[in-house]
Amino acid sequence: MTKYKPQLIVALDVDTLYEAKGLIDVLGRDVEIFKVGSQLFTACGPVVVRHLLKAGKKVFLDLKYHDIPNTVANAVRAAVNLKEGSQGIFMCTLHTAGGREMLKRASEAATEAALAAKVKRPLLLGITALTSDEKKDSIGQFVLKKALLAKECGLDGVVASSQEAALVRKHLGRDFMIVTPGIRPAGAEADDQKRITTPSEAQAQGSDFLVVGRPIVKAEDPREAARHILKEMGR
Repeated sequence: MTKYKPQLIVALDVDTLYEAKGLIDVLGRDVEIFKVGSQLFTACGPVVVRHLLKAGKKVFLDLKYHDIPNTVANAVRAAVNLKEGSQGIFMCTLHTAGGREMLKRASEAATEAALAAKVKRPLLLGITALTSDEKKDSIGQFVLKKALLAKECGLDGVVASSQEAALVRKHLGRDFMIVTPGIRPAGAEADDQKRITTPSEAQAQGSDFLVVGRPIVKAEDPREAARHILKEMGR
């Protein structure tokens, strides 16, 4: 069992910059880290990242890069250069399915770009298995194999459901980051997620960061929903 409290990441899974700014304003006192995924980034591009950085927030850029090594390395360089002053993005994701060379090139590119841009190198996280995937008997070993590959290639952690987090933590140690999506407060609907978990369960399994989207952003009172989850995490 983890001996610390994991951090909450709110996924800004909305269609417009206007909606995103509204949520950032409402949640800003309670939430430090916000996720920008393909939905919002496609809609409004880097402007939302820079808005968050100007607001003093940490950005989890979740674009799940997966392409030939050179293309992904250049994408990571571009992501590192999304900055405001000395503050750059906090973390970003790559698909481990891209293979060893792609992951290593991305890691090297992140280090080089951060040094050149004079920002802290973002945490690089490998995507293992999506939480919308059906659970199979072998998925734990599949996720562990992908996590080992990520670490060997210089990544800082993985994105994995809490159902695999304990296994990853056991084999890869305390310093390897685990980000867990599919978080739902007790009694909430699963939506399209197949492998969900409550905040307290994810904490017990060793997750470092818990990603919550719809239960907060679609709530009648997003701030109260976020505070409810933070309270559950603090138990």
